[in-house]
Formats: sequence, C-alpha cells, structure tokens
Amino acid sequence: MPDQPRYNRRSRHVTEGVARSPNRSMYYAMGYRKEDFDKPMIGVANAHSTITPCNSGLQKLADAAVAAIRDCGANPQVFGTPTISDGMSMGTEGMKYSLISREVIADCIETCVNGQWMDGVVVVGGCDKNMPGGMIALARTNVPGIYVYGGTIKPGHWKDKVLTIVSAFEAVGEFSAGRMSREDFDGIERNACPSTGSCGGMYTANTMSSSFEALGMSLLYSSTMANPDEEKVASSAQSARVLVEAVKRDLKPRDIITRKSIENAVAVIMATGGSTNAVLHYLAIAHAAEVEWSIDDFERVRRRVPVICNLKPSGQYVATDLHQAGGIPQVMKLLLDAGLLHGDCITITGRTLAEELAHVPSRPADGQDVIRPLERALYAEGHLAILKGNLAPDGCVAKITGLKNPAITGPARVFDDEQGAMDAILGDRIRAGDVLVLRYLGPKGGPGMPEMLAPTSALIGKGLGESVGLITDGRFSGGTWGMVVGHVAPEAFEGGTIALVREGDSITIDAHRQLIQLNVPDEEIARRRAAWTQPAPRYTRGVLAKFGALAASASRGAVTG
Repeated sequence: MPDQPRYNRRSRHVTEGVARSPNRSMYYAMGYRKEDFDKPMIGVANAHSTITPCNSGLQKLADAAVAAIRDCGANPQVFGTPTISDGMSMGTEGMKYSLISREVIADCIETCVNGQWMDGVVVVGGCDKNMPGGMIALARTNVPGIYVYGGTIKPGHWKDKVLTIVSAFEAVGEFSAGRMSREDFDGIERNACPSTGSCGGMYTANTMSSSFEALGMSLLYSSTMANPDEEKVASSAQSARVLVEAVKRDLKPRDIITRKSIENAVAVIMATGGSTNAVLHYLAIAHAAEVEWSIDDFERVRRRVPVICNLKPSGQYVATDLHQAGGIPQVMKLLLDAGLLHGDCITITGRTLAEELAHVPSRPADGQDVIRPLERALYAEGHLAILKGNLAPDGCVAKITGLKNPAITGPARVFDDEQGAMDAILGDRIRAGDVLVLRYLGPKGGPGMPEMLAPTSALIGKGLGESVGLITDGRFSGGTWGMVVGHVAPEAFEGGTIALVREGDSITIDAHRQLIQLNVPDEEIARRRAAWTQPAPRYTRGVLAKFGALAASASRGAVTG
C-alpha cells in the first residue's frame, strides 16, 4: 500500500474542484465550521459494547480520547467496531467466530479510515481479538495510529482463593470429579469476574496489550491498568494527545512496526509467559506491515529470553499485581539492560524505546515476587516452543511453562470435534498417559480455529493436566496450561498428517527436542494419505464460509489477505 499524504488528507481532497461544496455540506450538517477543514481528522475506533465485560467499560475511554482530540485542535470522528466474547462463546459453535472477528475488526477499521480519508486513528479495544484486529488495521492503512487497551479486570475472590475466568472453567472439571462442593462451585462462578475489563491473567488480551507497549504502539504502563480505575481514563486522553502529535510529524505505524520492534514484542511475550495466540497474531501483524517474520523466529527469540514474570495461568499473579510491581516498563528495562531488547526502536511518542525506559529502575522492587530479576528467572528459556515433526511439518505451538516434564509418548484418543472430547473427559474415559487428538478445527476445517479452553480446563480439574497430552489444529485460550500443543499445520482439513491419526496410534510430544511425532511407519502414513478424502465444508455461506475459503495456514497467521 503506498504511503498516505500528510494531513489533512480529507481537507485537500474536498477542496479540489467541484467536489468541494457537496462534500463539505455533509460536515456542516454535523456542526463543522469552515475552519475545521484545516484541522486533522482523527478517527476513534470504538469497540464499546455490552456483549462482554472486556468491552462494556470502553465508552468512557473513547469519550476521553474524543475530548483530548478536540482540545488539541483536531476533529474526532467516532465509529464502531464489533467484538466477540471468547470467554462467553467458549465451547459453543459461536467460538468459531472468534478468530474471524479479528479479520472483521481489521476490515472495519481499514474501511472507515481509508473510506473517510482520515489523518490518524485511535483504536480503543478490550476483548482478545480487538488487539490484533486493531493492530492489523493500523499496519494496513499506515496512517498515524495508537492503540488504547481497555484495561484488565480486577481479580475475583472466593474464600481464600484469587479468581480469574479460568477458575470457572477449571471448576467444571473439579466439580464433575467430585473434588469440589456445590457451594464452592457456585461461589467461584459468581465471583470470578467482579468488574469490567479483560480477563485478568497473562491471557490473550493482556498478552497482546503488553506486547503493544514493547512494539511501540501503546503508551508505557497502559496495558496493565485496570479498566475501572481513573488512571485508565487519563491514559486514554494522553494517548489521543500523543497521536495528534504523531499526525503532525507524520509518524506512521510502519515507521514503528519493524522486524526489530516485533522481536521486542515477542521478547516481552516470552518474559511474561504470554498466550499461544500471540504466535498467530504476530504472524498476521507482520504480514499486514509487510515485515519478514516467520514461525521459526519465535523459537529463535524463545531460546534467549527467560520467563521472569510469575503470572497466571501457569504462575501465581494477575495483571493488576504486575502493574503494582512496575508493569511492562519494568520488565522491558530488565530485558534492555541484559541486551535482550532493541533500544533504538522508535515509539509512537517519537522517542526511542531506550529513551522511554530511561526513568525505570534497573532492578525490580524488593518484597514482591511478580517480576523476577534475570538471575532468578522462573525458566531459563521462553515458554512458547515451536515443535515440528511428521505430525506438524509446518510447525505447531506448545506452551511448556508449569510442567515438570514437557514430554509424553502415549496412545492417541481421536476426536473430530470438541464436544466428543469433552464428553470423554467428563465421563472419565481419558486416562493418564493418553494423548488427545482434536482435529478438523483449524482455520479452514473449523472453520475459524476455535479455542479449546473447555477440554484443557476439564483436564486440569480432573487432575490430568500433567499426565495427558492434547494436540489440535485449533487454538488454545491464553488461560490454558498443561501438556497442550495447538496450531498443528498443515491442518486436518488440508490433508495434514493429523487427519491420518487413528485411535491407539503412538504419539510423541517432546518440547525438549521440539518434536511432535506420529510413531507410525512412513509407508503406513502414505497408505492412509492415499485413502484420505477431504470432507465437505461445514459452512457454505456467510462469514464462516468466507473465512474458511480465504484463510491461510496457522503457520502463516491464518491471514485472509
């Protein structure tokens, strides 16, 4: 996409030739005055909705951004974007729309920003796909932009237990196993989500928002603020002011989103123990920004960056605890001092990352265990391992933190849908040592690559998180932990080896060797492949059918264009 001219893009357009008068008339209808046409037009992509607590607290942030834009002498132009609640749709057919919503959000923002010839855009979002969808759009349109994260939810409490949304999913398995009382089950369900804001651990929303600070596209400290707190409103207003200055300087997303800044973002994802979804989303963001970045680059970064944050789902703390301990800037300062970040990357403020972090202490505060110094890292290497083998020649993603031994060889228990696997887990038909295979759930086969939080949480609740493996061509929630491997590519629908697995086949998952292997002779695999036929698409019309037809492999970010 060619670079866009400097502001005011619209002003120059509407003052040319005969187009001037009719175009301006429509702005006068909204209260514009003649002098407004010399001001930059700043979009505010507002994802507020009452669908989910992640987004139900966004309107005050959009309002603060609008007021700040006006105070800076620019014209705010508000438009909406949709959202899907991953947590609410989990385990239902609606979950297939989750990843698709990333593309819909990106398309909505691109359509409004370029269709209305805006000079810049503030993107305000909350739930998981709001973040990558918004960033993909910023990279595509390449007009000055900034991301305003809606903020995290505050932790819930029941008796002496700190809760997140994942607590409710895991309680299902514990209750069905007879390990939890009805009182505690109901108490956890009612108290897991006590406020507005996105899910509170280092799950997908907080992973992506945290990485945006490192990417340079969000203000420092903004990603770990809680949505109900006033500092989140103030941060939104400041973000808008910074964006107006970026418009004046013509500082565009592709000046900021580079190979080095993506490497910074991925380093922070590894250091914080972030979501497997970040792999999929950064492949898509890099594609939108036309930056060379592959699935193998995640493994390269993983090997040199330790996990230094003790955060859920595999650790103890939540995002509000991280904020109190110094937030993502403190994490970045430790990485920068260790030579693990590129400090010369430019940020949306116009300053370099090193300049932004100059005031941050070189050591984390005493008396807290949320952020560890590097010499006391929780794990010497990152937690998102890229595995390959005959089951996933194009790669897959394993989350290996919290496991005593991230390796298993066992018999395959094969399911062509999520519900069949759930029935088997809750019906006590899955045993220690089994390897569950959930397939035909990839970008094309799902379609939409749904998340498998319900089965993985049920395994945890049943006490099988360490002893049962699970592989899928679908995805996992950022709240998932255990012996799990997702994003298997090629997917089953495309004839990947995962489609050829039979009940009882031996499968090896070995994160130490970055290996995922179907232990069946090559000749037998070839015979099965020759006999395999592609199933009919599950959907033949509507947005699910469109995504299934257009989506690339998970190893390329499941992008649609």
